Amino acid sequence: MKKRTFISIIGMSTAFALIASGCSGRSINQTSNDDEEEIVDVVQTSEMVEMQNKTTEETAVTDHTDVTELSKLTSCTTHTTIEENPSVIDDIMSKMTLDEKIYQMFIVTPEALTNFNGSVTQAGDLTKSAIESTPVGGIIYFSQNIESWQQTYNMIHDSQEYAQKSNNDIGMFFAVDEEGGMVARVGNGLRTYDSYDMEYYGENLDYDTVYSLGNTIGASISNLGFNLDLAPVADVNLSPENELGSRIFSSDPQVVADMSANFVRGVEGCGVSATLKHFPGLGAGTGNTHNGSVVIDRTYDELQYNEFAAFSGGIQAGVDFVMVGHQITTASGDDLPGDLSPTVVSQWLKSDLGFNGLVITDSQSMGAITENYTPGDAAVMSIEAGVDIILMPYDLDNAITSVKDAISSGKISEERINESVYKILSKKFSLGLIKVEVPKVTTTN
Repeated sequence: MKKRTFISIIGMSTAFALIASGCSGRSINQTSNDDEEEIVDVVQTSEMVEMQNKTTEETAVTDHTDVTELSKLTSCTTHTTIEENPSVIDDIMSKMTLDEKIYQMFIVTPEALTNFNGSVTQAGDLTKSAIESTPVGGIIYFSQNIESWQQTYNMIHDSQEYAQKSNNDIGMFFAVDEEGGMVARVGNGLRTYDSYDMEYYGENLDYDTVYSLGNTIGASISNLGFNLDLAPVADVNLSPENELGSRIFSSDPQVVADMSANFVRGVEGCGVSATLKHFPGLGAGTGNTHNGSVVIDRTYDELQYNEFAAFSGGIQAGVDFVMVGHQITTASGDDLPGDLSPTVVSQWLKSDLGFNGLVITDSQSMGAITENYTPGDAAVMSIEAGVDIILMPYDLDNAITSVKDAISSGKISEERINESVYKILSKKFSLGLIKVEVPKVTTTN
C-alpha cells in the first residue's frame, strides 16, 4: 500500500493556495523514493468546524477582534519585514535601564510571570501588572494555556498590547513548541492541522511536504499572535535510547540538515522565528534531561561528522534561534551542561558553526539544571557562556537577582548584557514587535 502524507487543514481555499505556492522562500528539492507516492490531503470535516465554532463562542469577548475567519487561514502568501536600523536600536537601548535590559534576556511561562496558582488562560489586570513590573523578553505557552482560537488570540494580543504600552514600545516574543506530530500545542489542541512525527518524513524523504508543514505551522501560530516557534528538532537519531525518538527526522545527518532547513524556511517565511534544537545534540544520549544529568560520550570528530553537520543545514538556511540543551558532552572537556558551557555555546556554536543569531537555553526548570544548580547560578553561567535568552528559570526572581549581583561584582560586564539585548531588540525590530515608524518591505510569493 502506498504511504500517505496527511496534513489536515481548516479552510479549503487557503489550503489549496498553500500546496500550490506556500510562503516566500524555496524548499530543497530532493529525489523521493520511487515506490512511494506523496499525497497531501486537505480536509475540513463538519465535526472540526463545529468544535472550532463551539470553543470560540464559549470564550469570545465582545471587545476583541472576532477571529472566526482568521482561524481558518493556514497559509501565508505575503510576509512583511522591517530592514535593520541600528540607530533605532541604539536609541531604544539608551532609554532602557539596566534592569529592563536584563529582563529582556528571559522568556517565562505566564504562571511564573504572574505567580498565578493555576493555568493562565487570559491576560487581565494580573498579567498587565506583572508585565509592567517585570518586563521580560517573552512568554511561552503550553497546552494548558490554549483552550480555543478566540481565547488564545485574545490572551496573546492583550499581553502584547500591555508590553508595548509599558516598555518603551518594545513587544514580546510569544513562544510555543510547535514541531508537528506529537509535539504540537496549537495543532493538536485547536485542530488546525494534523501531521506525522518527523521520523515519518525523514524515512520517506518528504522534503517538500516538510516545507509545506512548516508553512502551515508558521501561518497557524502567527495568526494567533505567536512569533517564536521552538522547533524544529535538529538532533540526529544515533541511539535508540535517546529521549526524543520519533521527533527526530533521521539517523542520517544530511537528511536532518535538509529537512530542518526546509522546516525553517517554511516557518520563517511566515514571519515567525524558528529554533533549531537541542544543540550540540541529544540523539546519541541514553538518558532524559528532564529528569537529571545526561552525559553523552562524543569526540569532537564525531560531533563534526554527525551533530554539527545536521545543525549546519538550518543555520545556513538562516534560522533565527538555536536552543542549547542541558546534556554534558564529553568532548567539551568541562563537565558542564551545554547551555552553561562556553566551549559549547561560544566556541562550537558561534565560532565553529558560524551562528550569529539568538542563542536560547532549553527550559532551566528541567532536572538536569535544578538538581545541580540554583536558578541564579544557572542564569549567570549561561550568560557567561554566551547565551542570549534564558528559558523558564525555576525561580525567575532568584535568576534576575543573581544576574544583577554578577554585574555589580564585575563577574558579568554591562557590555556583555548589551551585546545580547542588542541582538534581541534587532530581531524584535525586524519582526515588527517594536512600535516605531520605519519603512517596511513586503515580500509576495
